[in-house]
Amino acid sequence: MTDALLVESRTDEAAAWWRQAAVYQIYPRSFADANGDGIGDIPGILSRVEYLADLGIDAVWLSPFYPSALADGGYDVDDYRNVDPRLGTLEDFDAMTEALHARGIRVIVDIVPNHTSNRHEWFQEALAAGRGSAARDRYIFREGTGPDGAEPPTDWVSVFGGSAWERVEDGQWYFHNFAVEQPDLNWANPEVREDFLTTLRFWSDRGVDGFRIDVAHMLTKDLSEPLPSRAELALLPQDGSHPLIDRDDVHEIYAEWRRVFDEYEPPRTAVAEAWVSTPERRARYASAEGLGQAFNFDLLVADFDAAQFRRIIADNLAQATLSGSSTTWVLSNHDVTRHATRYGLPPLDGRAVKQGTEWVAAGGPEEQLDRDGGRRRAHAATLLLLGLPGSAYLYQGEELGLHEVAEITPEQRQDPAFFRGGEFDGLGRDGCRVPLPWTADGPSFGFGADGAHLPQPAWFAAHAVDAEAADPASSLSLYREALRLRHELQTGESLEWLETGRVDVLRFARPNGWQVVTAFGTEPFELGSDAERVVLSSLPLVGGTLPGEATAWIAPGV
Repeated sequence: MTDALLVESRTDEAAAWWRQAAVYQIYPRSFADANGDGIGDIPGILSRVEYLADLGIDAVWLSPFYPSALADGGYDVDDYRNVDPRLGTLEDFDAMTEALHARGIRVIVDIVPNHTSNRHEWFQEALAAGRGSAARDRYIFREGTGPDGAEPPTDWVSVFGGSAWERVEDGQWYFHNFAVEQPDLNWANPEVREDFLTTLRFWSDRGVDGFRIDVAHMLTKDLSEPLPSRAELALLPQDGSHPLIDRDDVHEIYAEWRRVFDEYEPPRTAVAEAWVSTPERRARYASAEGLGQAFNFDLLVADFDAAQFRRIIADNLAQATLSGSSTTWVLSNHDVTRHATRYGLPPLDGRAVKQGTEWVAAGGPEEQLDRDGGRRRAHAATLLLLGLPGSAYLYQGEELGLHEVAEITPEQRQDPAFFRGGEFDGLGRDGCRVPLPWTADGPSFGFGADGAHLPQPAWFAAHAVDAEAADPASSLSLYREALRLRHELQTGESLEWLETGRVDVLRFARPNGWQVVTAFGTEPFELGSDAERVVLSSLPLVGGTLPGEATAWIAPGV
């Protein structure tokens, strides 16, 4: 190979790093606290870079670290081009990025483009400027209805419950799909579009490798009169013409963003959070002309069930082939109940919806939770996931086998979902956002010098990093070995299903002969002579047999 072709090959490989990456999501306020104020921060992440490197991940995704009143866990952004002073400085961010890059770990940051905080300078300007102003046109303001405009423009309800409209002092109303502190932006305004291009360049210039786009399917809206009622809105198809959700014109925005991403070498990556109606609709966000990748959340609403997993895997690999992207796999994140807990509760049997009560509230009651069984199934599911083609997204603390924390009193809770209900009714999302345990003792299990912003239960001690790092049979040891082997074994972007003779056992082979076998049922599965080539399993083999509710990796044959 000539030098020119070798350089081109390496450049192509660097540009495609995201296609099969293992990405670790950090919720900064709950990862590590360097200054002892009870809130995780950027220097805290910097202090744990060696831990991240030892884990074996390819990238970190940082949930919002921007200045915020924390009305919605940092997704109410005051300033998109700065760091919350409680979490550090831009210089701290640069130092963290440099340290991660030095260890081969790329950096993805969260972009929240649907809405700003109500403390954002634009919104404060809009309040002061009044009706018909250019400042208000950056948001969605409308006159009210009824006598003196005292009623909201529509009867729409926000995701967090209550009216989706809030009245301001001069009598107009602004639209907020989420919390009242999160006014929606008007993406028909060229100034809004241009400002976000500036933000993308700002972080790209600081070395950020990619972006996760919050509610990517909700930016553009058609609020021309007459506005439909809530009941009418619910009946409208989500086919690209819906007034609020997954409109075709949103892809004009992402085509602009792609041109910015491609200004860099290698091009910056992006992944869409897009809860849309069909795989075909989701594939549009993953196109090469747009964001390039879109989250596949299907496993978040699946039971630990072979038939459900096989259907989801097959459907998403087919979708990725059509879009030219690679799919994403995720079992836990900052918005859902940890999968160790989901798998320790009675099956959902298809009852769950996107953010419905059954699984958001799955942190309790304790008497229904099979802790050991849930963790056992979680390990099996994780090894299956890490054996799939595509990128794997891991959520902080899952490598420790953490369960959802249900022991949080109403007075201690922070999530607006808990207080306001809406689509997140139940216990809300605080239970998966509790600060991590780093040491088995200490006032906050090593999270910080003194205390943590959400209460940590006593059972965290057994799952602290220092305890698990010393135990070769721990969750942490399993994740470290799995991620190490994944780098050695990962190949191609396809798989071949292999017959097992049992409906509760899935088995597939990757192009190089690497095989993954998962027994979803409780009965053991005989591996025969293949047992000699098992390089990793979520439970120890018994002779040549894989126990039930376990996964094994079989190395390629010689």
